[in-house]
Amino acid sequence: MKNWTHPVSPHIATLALLALLSIPFSLAAQPFVGQRAGMLTRIATVDLVSPAAPRSFALAAPAVPRQRGARLLRPKISASAGAAPLKQALVAGPSSQAQPAASSPIESEHSRSILHNFDGVSSLDSAVTNFGAEFEPPDQGLCVGNGFVVEPVNSAFTIYRPNGSVVAGPFNVNVLFQEGLTEFTSDPRCYFDKATHTWFATILFISADNTEARTDIAVNSSGDPTTPWTVYHIDATDDGTRGTPVHVGCPCFGDQPLLGIDDENIYVSTNEFSILGPQANGAQIYAISKRDLIKGAADVHFVQFENLTIAGTMAFSVQPAITQPGEGGAAEYFLESIDLTGSDNRIGVWALTHQKEVSKGEFPTLTSVVITSEAFGIPPNAVQMGSTSLLTTDDDRMQQVQFIGGNLWGELTTAFTFPGDTTQLTANAWFKVHPRVDDGAISGATITKQGYVASAGNFVFYPAIQASPNGGAAMVFTLSGPTYFASAAYALLSEEGDSFGPIRIAAPGTGPYNLNSTRWGDYSFAAVDPSGQGIWLATEYIPALSRQTVDGLQNWGTRVFEVSTRDE
Repeated sequence: MKNWTHPVSPHIATLALLALLSIPFSLAAQPFVGQRAGMLTRIATVDLVSPAAPRSFALAAPAVPRQRGARLLRPKISASAGAAPLKQALVAGPSSQAQPAASSPIESEHSRSILHNFDGVSSLDSAVTNFGAEFEPPDQGLCVGNGFVVEPVNSAFTIYRPNGSVVAGPFNVNVLFQEGLTEFTSDPRCYFDKATHTWFATILFISADNTEARTDIAVNSSGDPTTPWTVYHIDATDDGTRGTPVHVGCPCFGDQPLLGIDDENIYVSTNEFSILGPQANGAQIYAISKRDLIKGAADVHFVQFENLTIAGTMAFSVQPAITQPGEGGAAEYFLESIDLTGSDNRIGVWALTHQKEVSKGEFPTLTSVVITSEAFGIPPNAVQMGSTSLLTTDDDRMQQVQFIGGNLWGELTTAFTFPGDTTQLTANAWFKVHPRVDDGAISGATITKQGYVASAGNFVFYPAIQASPNGGAAMVFTLSGPTYFASAAYALLSEEGDSFGPIRIAAPGTGPYNLNSTRWGDYSFAAVDPSGQGIWLATEYIPALSRQTVDGLQNWGTRVFEVSTRDE
């Protein structure tokens, strides 16, 4: 599905892009018709350590085979600007220029910035917990708090101590969500909310008969993830059954549920696709009462936003922010990379205000603006050492977003060429955005810092960024290239710095990826250590043989590590 092969240079602004930026957008608020309020019902309580008798599960293969964990790429579908259900504005106002496109040096030696470093869930754990079935690489969650590190991937999860010792697991990931052990699930994410001592986890589910889909939510307010979790379901079928709205092409599913949080709610944003057909209905945003979830209520208030458009097109991959406790009073924010042609330089900034209304069964307010940024575009697939097979890098959608210190931090994988070199590589584009809210709606946003993490001749992709309370930031990603197997890598940004420092390898890859499995995991993850010691990072790489499947048919693994953003 990658039809765009032209390179993106941060030094070139095309006439087509300027034409797009000249499109006028109404500054007047428009009535919002695409929203509904409802209730989620508590489904079950799951005890990981002492489970009840196994739930029956479907063994039938789906009518249409699905690659577990594969996500659908951004649809190039124009939506009618007249159908926009929210306030939109084109903000071409001040945003800083990207830092020069210098190559980041690569450092392989041990760094004092690494506080902990261990192997996470791997292809071996996946096979052991899935009756010998071997899946391609994971979509990776990571949550840390109260002396625990929890890492879920598409097919398995494990609970660790910060030193890497295993507390419990590995488990089949479906156990956490009270699903049958062979049912199709994908795209897990999780977060530990220090303010409420609560763990939250989400995952996508599609039934084997292709008639039902949902996002599962698991909640544990004990602070100890080994104790029972409470499970809720968001119905994503959207075909008019069970109180859902009627959308084109449904029954549908919510691809890659994205997880955000603030003081009032958790937020799940999905991309809606028909289960059996070609239809794409764009982003769906769900705001779910955190108060109801934490107390284990039998019925939990939620609001769904649908028919979302921005910049005259369908909204897609609207990434909610993980908002640090106490910082989200004015709004919950979202970032979106806007890309209509395969390359662009615009970012959508969204704000959901009046967040307390969700718990009352009322509607919050959702608004957005568009700002200009450095250029980004669909990345090429990545070269790896020792193989002619390429690693799939998907598209340039916005990845994990954080809100901390009054600023949003976002990042994505982009195509990239260095000046004077025609070789198209991948790089990590990053953005620090300061949003503004007035009278309950977003009034503007300014990019205060932005840049690229790139390496001459090499490929870096699937970044996740997290800023620390001291103002520094860490970015995690996979690194590969003609002289590098797929490796777990990271880079640091100092508090006063304008660009990330050298690329450091936390765990070098041990060999080429399986020739028959070119798909790579779709995202990495980063989280602030609630104790304030550092930033936890997790990404995919090729681990030692002992962490690969016994038959050698799958050899992916994950690496989990903590870094300090203090200057060395």
